[in-house]
Amino acid sequence: MRRQAAGALAAAVVALLALAGCTSSDGVAADYGSGDGYVSGDGTYKEILPADRGDAVDFSGPTVDGTTFGSSDIDGKVTVVNFWYAGCPPCRLEAPILATLSQQLTDVQFVGVNVYDEADVARTFDEKNDIDYPSLLAVKSDTLLLAFAGLVSPNAVPTTIILDSQGRVAARISGLIQDASILTSMIDKVESEA
Repeated sequence: MRRQAAGALAAAVVALLALAGCTSSDGVAADYGSGDGYVSGDGTYKEILPADRGDAVDFSGPTVDGTTFGSSDIDGKVTVVNFWYAGCPPCRLEAPILATLSQQLTDVQFVGVNVYDEADVARTFDEKNDIDYPSLLAVKSDTLLLAFAGLVSPNAVPTTIILDSQGRVAARISGLIQDASILTSMIDKVESEA
């Protein structure tokens, strides 16, 4: 009985510490939500050699403006897919980097996958951050996150993946994009393969 109580106490402490680490005290979270409930990576990245890449990711989902966007719309472009939601503090920090790069790198397709929010919240976030690339809504699709299963954990936000021109995962950044040059360097490597 004592062992069970000690185990329960340890589990409760771990849960509280995890929740404390996932809250926002920056005052911005109130604009979009509580800031709770996400798990962010540490900014590490992984690049995958062409010979080691799996199959192309076949995805599709509704966007914030009510249209549908998917892998068939990419048309052989290198694509940056960013998983985010508005109440996630690191997502808000990297949004300007992604917005700027999407406007500079016109030969690269950018796509957002919002893992939590409804259209109105996601649209407000996009407008506030000058994001003009498609943002798909996972809450409006039964299959969108399944398409990325095994590649991206749906609660590990932000996560950014780069798809090569064949639609295969070529690179992944887990957590906040610390600097635009990290992402542009990864994109350049993937583009140079063609």
